[in-house]
Amino acid sequence: MTDLDRVPDKPALEGLEATWSARWEEQGTYRFSRDQLRHDAIYSIDTPPPTASGSLHIGHVFSYTHTDIIARYHRMRGKNVFYPMGWDDNGLPTERRVQNYFGVRCDPSLAYEPGFVPPHQGDGASVKAADQQPVSRRNFIELCQRLTIEDERQFESLWRALGLSVDWSQTYRTIGEKSLRASQLAFLRNVKRGEAYQAMAPTLWDVTFRTAVAQAELEDRDRPGAYHRVAFHGDDGPVYIETTRPELLPSCVALVAHPDDERYRHLFGTTVTTPLFGVRVPVLPHRLAEPDKGSGIAMICTFGDVTDVVWWRELKLPNRSVLGFDGRLSAETPDWLSLAEARSAYGRLAGKTVFSARREVVDMLRESGLLDGEPKPVTHPVKFFEKGDRPLEIVSTRQWYVRNGATDEALRAGLMAAGRQLHWHPDFMRVRFENWVAGLAGDWLISRQRFFGVPIPVWYPVDDAGDPVYDTPILPDEARLPVDPSSEPAPGFSEKQRGVPGGFVGEVDVMDTWMTSSLTPQLAAGWERDPELFQAVFPYDLRPQGQDIIRTWLFSTLLRSRLEHGVLPWSDTTLSGFIVDPDRKKMSKSKGNVVTPAAILEKHGSDAVRYWAASSRLGTDAAFDVNNPTQIKIGRRLAIKVLNAAKFILGFDATDEAASEPLDLALLAALATVVDEATRALEEYDHAKALETIESFFWTFCDDYLELVKERAYGSGEQGEAGRRSAVATLRRALFVMLRLFAPFLPFVAEEAWSWSHDTSVHRSPWPDRTGLLPNAGKAGQGHHRAVTESDTAALTAASAALVGIRRAKTDAKVSQKTAVVSCRLTAPADRLADLQAVRADLKAVGKIASLDVVAGDAFAVTDVVLAER
Repeated sequence: MTDLDRVPDKPALEGLEATWSARWEEQGTYRFSRDQLRHDAIYSIDTPPPTASGSLHIGHVFSYTHTDIIARYHRMRGKNVFYPMGWDDNGLPTERRVQNYFGVRCDPSLAYEPGFVPPHQGDGASVKAADQQPVSRRNFIELCQRLTIEDERQFESLWRALGLSVDWSQTYRTIGEKSLRASQLAFLRNVKRGEAYQAMAPTLWDVTFRTAVAQAELEDRDRPGAYHRVAFHGDDGPVYIETTRPELLPSCVALVAHPDDERYRHLFGTTVTTPLFGVRVPVLPHRLAEPDKGSGIAMICTFGDVTDVVWWRELKLPNRSVLGFDGRLSAETPDWLSLAEARSAYGRLAGKTVFSARREVVDMLRESGLLDGEPKPVTHPVKFFEKGDRPLEIVSTRQWYVRNGATDEALRAGLMAAGRQLHWHPDFMRVRFENWVAGLAGDWLISRQRFFGVPIPVWYPVDDAGDPVYDTPILPDEARLPVDPSSEPAPGFSEKQRGVPGGFVGEVDVMDTWMTSSLTPQLAAGWERDPELFQAVFPYDLRPQGQDIIRTWLFSTLLRSRLEHGVLPWSDTTLSGFIVDPDRKKMSKSKGNVVTPAAILEKHGSDAVRYWAASSRLGTDAAFDVNNPTQIKIGRRLAIKVLNAAKFILGFDATDEAASEPLDLALLAALATVVDEATRALEEYDHAKALETIESFFWTFCDDYLELVKERAYGSGEQGEAGRRSAVATLRRALFVMLRLFAPFLPFVAEEAWSWSHDTSVHRSPWPDRTGLLPNAGKAGQGHHRAVTESDTAALTAASAALVGIRRAKTDAKVSQKTAVVSCRLTAPADRLADLQAVRADLKAVGKIASLDVVAGDAFAVTDVVLAER
């Protein structure tokens, strides 16, 4: 069978994804080999596990394509590529999806119902929160696991269609048993080393989801509010403060002004009385007070915002919280409100939401004459949970924390140093990491009041009075992991002793999802359960991820690796930009401007979509217009051209001879430069530059060189049989190099075209080098590493310049490029005449020129054109 026998009559992109995805899986093309468990033989990638809760969007395709290009490149460089895929199953997004999909909500007080059938099956019905059917925690978790498995199948199907070269035998789930064990094991070791601890402290709280929120999960959103100018009673008259949270007046513990503010310096050390509630509170100085904000003096409540927490902690003030976990003011009147008038005033607020309580307090202030003027509307930033819909509150709760450097300067300095050791691509992203570490205000709050997550593996003894003793938690043996303290008895106890004096209670909180995701290097490579694999893979070579989760995923993984192993988890990290809509707004589900990729992949082909993704540099945002995907269309045109060029070239019989004609030698020398530049760019994680270099050469190859040697390759050139063989050898050599260069970017097209002349996969073929591409290399390959000079490619440069002139002359004459030319003259600078003479025969053939004179001139030009009669 000749090469041409394998070439389809009409090469097409359609169907390539299904054909080659199945064949790659069958042949194990991307399988990681355990026969090469040497760290120096492995290239390992800590792949981002997408959240399995809903659908992937075009941004996933964008960033995962960048990673796949690097994986494919290093595989062709001979590395044993460890490229797993994980699924981030646990956490709030999954719970919300289950609630909406099945129409249920979790109620831990309910008993497990075997064989439970949910009221909905993702039928699109709109189920209000109040109408969701309560189910037991175990039933709820079963539904979470069921839905995430279905989502994972869909995600894997899409990833395969995109051509991700992951090893599908190396997958993990963040809620699977192995992940549960690894997460709990790492936590227990954090506890034993004193890195994890629990404390009663002010906590950012989402009242909708009833859970604590960490600093890394915050975002500011501008919201309308109003400043209320309120009079406190001082010994020398009223003291006016301006606040956006008048409903927190019952929890006021002090007033604070800047130490240098002359207006209030005389009040420091005195007390004032709170309006409506008659509580005496001190007036104190503090550097964080802002003289130019409002009246310059502020009330400290426990707690209105994060600054209140700082003031409370540093000034050692009492905690007088009135807000409950549900976002309502306590139904019981606080004991510090002792006056009858104060208790009566609070009675009008008890049980109200903060919004209703605010209106009520403002009405009372008006009635009492303590409101100076009307509220002044203002738009100001308010803290939100990144997945929440209502402003966060601050409540006092007992939570688990992991030390992250916020209160440990040695640890903070070590993390800063680790960030400088890490290679960032692009490098300017390092600043975001350093700003985050420098700005840490508190240790990492890792406990969550949710259900579908990794249980915190601790129990607490119950004293004789029936109260849990939180300061002496009971820890399980590592061999017993994973455990669920909410349903399993503590070590040394029976289930009958749960909740009784002298017995135990189990921790019901779960870990923050980042506590598991921060262990992806350990989860993917087996850590404790497969030490041989882990030692071969870890530390990894690459962590690819989004720039928006530097503060969460990158930081937390680096922190956990430092605490557990004392080393960086990877040597390099790549940060993709965002996908933005035509209005340059970041795509997100909350904004409703997300584009799902399945239809786009089907319509344009995966290689075309990958081309669009690969065209953008790391750290750079890319606009995507679903109605006008210009870059994808360009990619599709390129992919089709690759197939057609391969079909044309493989139509010539193969020859064992090497290139001998000047134009052919120059083409291969230019290709050597392309190989060098593309290789250098990929080594530096600049996939966009590599693609640009390869693509530019390919179009020059097709538009110029291929046209120049076409007639010679058919055997009709003046150079005879030797010239034909040189042309064919060069065409095939260049094609096979370019297919390997394109393989990481256009894997389906490259594999299809490669299969027409090879029995092995292009993706298991060696990455091309310059061997045999440079002329005059010398014996035994000497000279292959020398730089490509201008003289090496001069013949190609001259031919391309002359060809432009020939084409322009015909265009100016308004005739077809196929029109024969009786005679014409080519001029060129004197130092380029020899180069032009060397390609004269090919120029005559491509221009259909009977008589061609080459003479010296100021520049390349075509003159005295005599066209054949038409």
